[in-house]
Amino acid sequence: MPKARVVVLEVTSGRLSVTAAARVYGLSRQHIYRLVARYRQGGLEAVDPRSRRPASNPRAVSDPIIIAIVELREKLVADGLDAGPLTLQEHLARRGLAVPSTSTIRRILGHHGLITPQPRKRPKSSYHRFAAEQPNECWQSDFTHWTLANGTDVEILNWLDDHSRYLLGCTGYSRVSGPTS
Repeated sequence: MPKARVVVLEVTSGRLSVTAAARVYGLSRQHIYRLVARYRQGGLEAVDPRSRRPASNPRAVSDPIIIAIVELREKLVADGLDAGPLTLQEHLARRGLAVPSTSTIRRILGHHGLITPQPRKRPKSSYHRFAAEQPNECWQSDFTHWTLANGTDVEILNWLDDHSRYLLGCTGYSRVSGPTS
C-alpha cells in the first residue's frame, strides 16, 4: 500500500494525529492536510500520485494535418514522385495548411509505418576483429605523435603482440619528416 494511503488511513481513523503522522512518516503537516482533503473529496484513489502529464498540448499537430500528411505521402509515392518531408512541407504550404517542421513530418510518417529505416552506421556485428591464434604469430605496430613539455615533437613507436595484446616494445624518436618543396 502506498505511503500516502497509509498516512491518510492512520490520520482519519484517529490512530495518529497529523503532527504524530508527520513525525513518524517524515512528511510535512501541510502535505498530510492536503492528502486528507483529497481523500475527503475523492476517496483513497484521490490520494495516489496524480499524473504530471499536461492536460493539453497547444503545439500538437492537429488530426486533419496528420491525415493530410499521410494521404499526400501515399499519393506522391503512388505517382512515383519524391515524398520526403521537404516535399510534403511544400505541398502543405500550397494547400494553405499549417506546415509542421520536417522532423515532425518524419515522426508522423514513421508512426504510421510509411518510412523504411535506413541506418547510416554499420551494425557492430559487421565488424570482423582479427586476432592471432598463438602468441608471436602476428605483431602490430603503431606510430603516435606526441609533444614533450619543452615543445619537442616526437614519434612513439609501439609494438604489440596480436594474440596477447602484450606491449613488446615502445620507443621514442625525433619527429620524422621528409623534404618540403
